[in-house]
Amino acid sequence: MQFIVFLAFTLLVGGIAYWSTRRVNEKTQDGFFLGGRSLTAVVIAGSLLLTNLSTEQLVGLNGSSYKEGILVMAWEVLAAIAMVITALFLLPRYLKGGLTTVPQFLERRYDTMTKTLTSALFLSGYMIILLPTVLYSGALALIGMFDLTNVFGLPFGQTLVLTIVSIGIVGSIYAIFGGLKAVAVSDTVNAIGLLVGGLMIPVFGLLLIGDGNILGGIETLYTNHPEKFKSIGNNQSSIPFGTIFTGMMLVQLFYWGTNQAIIQRALAAKNLKEGQKGLMLAAFIKILGPLIVVLPGIIAFHLFGDQLAISDQDQSYGLLVNKVLPPILLGFFAAVLFGAILSSFNSALNSSITLFGLDIYKQYFNKKADEKKVVRNGKLFGIVLAIFSMIIAPSIANAPEGLFSYLQEVNGCYTIPILTIIVVGYLTKYIPAVAAKISVLAGVSLYSFSQFYLKGVIESNNGDYPHYLHVMAIIFLFNCGIMFLIGALKPRAVPFQQVYTRQVDITPWSKARIAGIGILLIVLSVYILFA
Repeated sequence: MQFIVFLAFTLLVGGIAYWSTRRVNEKTQDGFFLGGRSLTAVVIAGSLLLTNLSTEQLVGLNGSSYKEGILVMAWEVLAAIAMVITALFLLPRYLKGGLTTVPQFLERRYDTMTKTLTSALFLSGYMIILLPTVLYSGALALIGMFDLTNVFGLPFGQTLVLTIVSIGIVGSIYAIFGGLKAVAVSDTVNAIGLLVGGLMIPVFGLLLIGDGNILGGIETLYTNHPEKFKSIGNNQSSIPFGTIFTGMMLVQLFYWGTNQAIIQRALAAKNLKEGQKGLMLAAFIKILGPLIVVLPGIIAFHLFGDQLAISDQDQSYGLLVNKVLPPILLGFFAAVLFGAILSSFNSALNSSITLFGLDIYKQYFNKKADEKKVVRNGKLFGIVLAIFSMIIAPSIANAPEGLFSYLQEVNGCYTIPILTIIVVGYLTKYIPAVAAKISVLAGVSLYSFSQFYLKGVIESNNGDYPHYLHVMAIIFLFNCGIMFLIGALKPRAVPFQQVYTRQVDITPWSKARIAGIGILLIVLSVYILFA
């Protein structure tokens, strides 16, 4: 019965995606990469949320809350602020320039080599970090939910590989052969299912520990584990309070404002109004995220704290789902979770195809290639990338500090350098291309040296090393300093002027600022409540 429900919902999503995209010409660049620039607010919000809300959050963030409690909600709640900034500051500029990829702006602002360096950083980050992490976390969730090691009769390692490959193949079919609109539409349907299914887990969990009473379950959690309900982290936590004002906001702004896999949904907006509405709607819903990706971890700690070691924190979510959901609902939630896994995987893969096709293939392999050939070669690259990610994914099991912390720390290698040159590029007119290239190379080198060598040396000698989010802020300021210094010594001869391409209407949403202020006040209230 569980398998029938799982299969029925999965096929339903695929059928809706096919029906919705049958009239989109996906042999053109705009058709395949941006869904014909036709996405509306609800579709943008749904796709943004489900692209983000996948198993690296459900598994990784709930694993972190299992260990540390509600303080890890910063990754969810503060994302709303970054989305507001993106909607008001970055998106109008992106749509004014008619961008398909973020590196296209960097080519116009700086030069072609800067665009190439940035595209290469994005692709390496997706290939080595994001895609394998999504595959691994998704496999881990499904194995825990359905006890797949016993179902397949295989050791854990072999079961992990088999599950990763299965997810990778299905996700590749969506991304490579469906285009962005197929991804976005399936995301929206799955987003509804995930919100319903994701909320079922804490509800059934609280009912279980509260003897049929949700409020009783909350009281039981708070009475037995008051330390799990403190939003202010100390210096030994994964998110010390001070990091909220340094690297945390930089990571959020990069992710929601410049990460190609995320911002591509807003770039595909029908117009600026729809794009801003979609981002604001997603920001509001994101504030509710801790109910789905933080609270279940605390419930799991109450249920399994004496059985599951803290070092096995990432297994807690799958075990919780298996324990609290009635059997008849397990198939539905598995289908929704499978959709969430596919969403993050195929969204990153689709963005990788976009970056390679437009910024690498057409630039360096075949400048005369027509749109059909660009799309075709991008798809071929996507197949190679998917296979490579499936090979790397099983090795993430060796991450020492938990899945989510691993992902955020390693991402710093490319997030801060890219964010720096985009922000400085929009805020200034005279800083030259050489400043951007030096900043990118310096940022990647310094962060890698800091986190993968210097940190280990100092800690092995019992020294204290700054938190990686503080390191990100330091490198961001250093990179900005380099760029402003070079700009002062060797400015551009001609100031940069952004051209309005008129591909979409950029009249802003009249209530955008009011909505943004409201969201900021809600975020502040949440922190005051749990301080």
